[in-house]
Amino acid sequence: MFAIEYGQDGAVVLAGRLDAAQSPAAQLFLDKLQGTVTLDCTPLEYISSAGLGVLLKTQKRLMASSGKLQLTGLKPHIRDIFTYSGFDKLFHIEPSR
Repeated sequence: MFAIEYGQDGAVVLAGRLDAAQSPAAQLFLDKLQGTVTLDCTPLEYISSAGLGVLLKTQKRLMASSGKLQLTGLKPHIRDIFTYSGFDKLFHIEPSR
């Protein structure tokens, strides 16, 4: 199961499993965002390469208009995925909130 919604603090919360089956829904949500966006990944349990692709596409689009994605709350195994893939160099990753 996957959910994406606005949190109480205005951050976008990713929850559950962001895999190939859920990537289109995530992309539809993220395509509406502008500026600098914080993604709260605290409840995110899993991200596949398709999920990483959604985040990369969104990052490129936002950066083209002086925005960006900021990630927070990455669990250690998800942070490892970003590190091993080199995505930790493409995204600003904040400590957990």
